[in-house]
Amino acid sequence: MSTEVADNTPVVIGVGQYSERVGEPGYAALSYMDLGGRALAAAIADTGASGDVAGAIDTLAAIRAFEMSRPGREPPFGAANNVPRALAKRVGANPARAILTTTGGQTNQQLVGEFAQAIAAGESRCAVIVGSEAISTVLALSAKGEKPDWSEDVPGDFEDQGFGVEELLEPALFAHGASGAIPLYALAENARRRRLGMGLEAYRLEIGRLFAPFTRVAAANPHSAAPVARTAEDLATVTDRNRIVAEPYPRMTVARDQVNQAAAVIVASAGLARELGVPEDKWVHIHAVTAATELKLSERPDLAGNPASLASVDAALARAGKGMADIRYIDFYSCFAIPVFNQCDHFGLSVDDPRGLTLTGGLPFFGGAGNNYSAHAIAEAVQRVRGDRGSYALVGANGGWMSKYATGIYSTQPADWSGNDRFAVLPKATDAVPVAKGPVEAAVVETYTINRGPKGPEAIFIGRSEAGERVVGNADLSDAATADAFESGEPFGVRLSLIQDERGRTVGRVTL
Repeated sequence: MSTEVADNTPVVIGVGQYSERVGEPGYAALSYMDLGGRALAAAIADTGASGDVAGAIDTLAAIRAFEMSRPGREPPFGAANNVPRALAKRVGANPARAILTTTGGQTNQQLVGEFAQAIAAGESRCAVIVGSEAISTVLALSAKGEKPDWSEDVPGDFEDQGFGVEELLEPALFAHGASGAIPLYALAENARRRRLGMGLEAYRLEIGRLFAPFTRVAAANPHSAAPVARTAEDLATVTDRNRIVAEPYPRMTVARDQVNQAAAVIVASAGLARELGVPEDKWVHIHAVTAATELKLSERPDLAGNPASLASVDAALARAGKGMADIRYIDFYSCFAIPVFNQCDHFGLSVDDPRGLTLTGGLPFFGGAGNNYSAHAIAEAVQRVRGDRGSYALVGANGGWMSKYATGIYSTQPADWSGNDRFAVLPKATDAVPVAKGPVEAAVVETYTINRGPKGPEAIFIGRSEAGERVVGNADLSDAATADAFESGEPFGVRLSLIQDERGRTVGRVTL
């Protein structure tokens, strides 16, 4: 094979994962940087190289930890002032280019494409992507009143790419209580439920049927945060422990961010892989990477849809010259059910597809390792195709509220990068629905959710005004008719009269 693959062909030569669970044997309460360093060391060891891989790294991208992903947020125990070089020093690397990435779960997968493109162009020879989360340890130590010092002063320059959250900002939704991933995804999920004509209980069971096979994969994965197999009924049944967090989601069916997990991916030129003595049975080829950005949630013509993600997968398959039937290993990003359902709906996949729809166990069960989850999926994909020569794996990576998507296709079969056209960023849609900029008298409900928190229920809706503009507001649950409509799970199509409250929020009541 070595004579057939051009020296500037990008190949994945190493992947590594590291994890620990609070209270288990060997638990060391590692910091973000120490977890990441161990994953990177594992990726270097995974290459099987006889040469100095760490010394050959010319580019290192550090994925932002959740606690560093928004302006004004500070990690409670401190962190390195130079995250990428703090990770690099743990393996003795000194890359010419060090990067702190933007926020988003698609970042790892998109960077594989960007770095592969740079390697094919001769601008890099060895690039590393590494990220980590220690949220579980932070919570455990904080609960005991402990506060270790995880700060580090590491010299050297690095590129701070910023938070990159502009596409994630939804001011009207945030102002009305949909200020996090759970209610925002719930709004989209209920829009899909409406389209299917399913009641809440039936739809929760549908989510359970999707995710039950994921739990079995997670139960067999040593890096899982929650390695417990569960039935569809376990996941769908509402109990004190499996309470509703936002309709229609029980707690066990949402991404689990309380993890201590890290993963790393090493991409190198085939020429460097040869120089470093990386055995060719370790090489995994990158057949296509595509990236796409979606309209903001409040602007999407179909509130249940995510056409950017579908276009990303379609484009990656097309560039790889494959159909979904040709893919043997699949990992669809599964922070919530709907990003997976959207792919199933589009490709006609069953929730019990014999190939499975996750390689890790999924974000609610394996763990939602912040912005770094897809590195774990890529690591699993690489190991699968290495063990099944000639097979193909697909990783779909999602960011924000189905805001961004990146897809990668991997195989031990060589990929021709001579045209350097296997990475593509797709154009953004232009059919945004206008959002009302001022007070509106009435709106018809398109979708909704009810946050179930300690302060009581809070109903959030997205609707359309008579002018066709999008309207966001809160339903007045103190009004009996309004409460009946929303608590029934069927407020779709209901007309609300709207007022502005003293806080400037839009509040709707059912029009009788």
